[in-house]
Amino acid sequence: MKFINYLTSIAGVEIFPMISLFLFAAVFTYVLWRTFSESRESIRDQKNIPLQ
Repeated sequence: MKFINYLTSIAGVEIFPMISLFLFAAVFTYVLWRTFSESRESIRDQKNIPLQ
């Protein structure tokens, strides 16, 4: 039996790709927002951590 046959037997399986796409987009947007909202001083402090 092929894998696609298992997926077609699950009721409501078409919602799972949409949920995972939404979760990926939400996490990606959050990471971008955190990255670009970081202050220059904080980035400088974090950059020097290995040298201390």
